[in-house]
Parts: sequence; structure tokens; C-alpha cells
Amino acid sequence: MNNKQFAQVVEPYNTSLFSFAMKFTKDEDDANDLIQDTMVKAYRFFERFEEGSNLKGWLFTIMRNTYINDYRRLSRSNTLVTKTDEISSSNLAYSATHNQGEATFVMGDINGALAKLPIGLSKPFIRYVEGYKYHEIAVELNIPLGTVKTRIHEARKLLSKQLQMYKQRIS
Repeated sequence: MNNKQFAQVVEPYNTSLFSFAMKFTKDEDDANDLIQDTMVKAYRFFERFEEGSNLKGWLFTIMRNTYINDYRRLSRSNTLVTKTDEISSSNLAYSATHNQGEATFVMGDINGALAKLPIGLSKPFIRYVEGYKYHEIAVELNIPLGTVKTRIHEARKLLSKQLQMYKQRIS
């Protein structure tokens, strides 16, 4: 299916998708961005849409999941940034690294540990860290949902062993 055909199939739902997006975002520009993200994902995975299913419901589900995932990513990044003028010592200790050199070594260790993971474990784990939901990973990698959960769990265990030296700092 090309872009034009896809646009013709989903065009009847544009008004209801916009209304649904406005309920989430309360802002016209953000709603349009959400619709665009939804359409990109829908186009990307359209071959997996089951003919005869509820297309509107499928699009609404993609939109809702996209909004939730974006909200989670945003809230994770906002928890590390203090938006006040005065930074307390507890906030500073929480968000600061000792120096750039140490951060470089830590990232090197993390990347090295990720590189040692088997590809079957690293792909689902990296997608999960990027904010994808289990079922989205399952669809993308064309593997069962239970397999995705197991592989992410196994990747966590291996990474935990490989990065044990940092465990004491976090606790």
C-alpha cells in the first residue's frame, strides 16, 4: 500500500482522531503532532492490520498508546531536571555526576555490557528502554508477547551481573 492509498483509507477518521487527540493534549499543535505520530505508526504497521477489524478502534488504540508512551518519556526526563532557581543539595546529589570522565567510563561500561548481550535479548531490551510497550515490541519483532517479556527479563539479569560494580552506588 502506498501513501496515497493509506491516506484514502484513514481520511474518514481525521475529524474523530483530532477530537480524540485534543482530549489528551488540550492544545491544537500538540494534537496535530499526536495525529502525525499515530499515522506514522499506523502506516508502518498497516500490513499487520486484520482486514474486517475496526480500523477506527485500531487507530484510536495506536493514538492512546503513543500519547501514554510520550508522556512517560517526558515525565522520566522531567524528573531529573529541577525547574527552580535554587537547587537543594539533595537535588544536586541526585542529578549530578562526579565529573565528565567518570560519566564517560560509566557509559562505556553500559554500552559494552549491551554489546555483549545476544542479539535476541538486546533488540527487545533496547526497544523497551526506548519506551516501547511489550506488545509493540512483539509486533515489531514478530515474536510472541511472552517471549518479549522473557527476553527483557533475561537481558536485565545479564546486565545486572555485568554492571554489578555500579549497584552499590545506586542503592
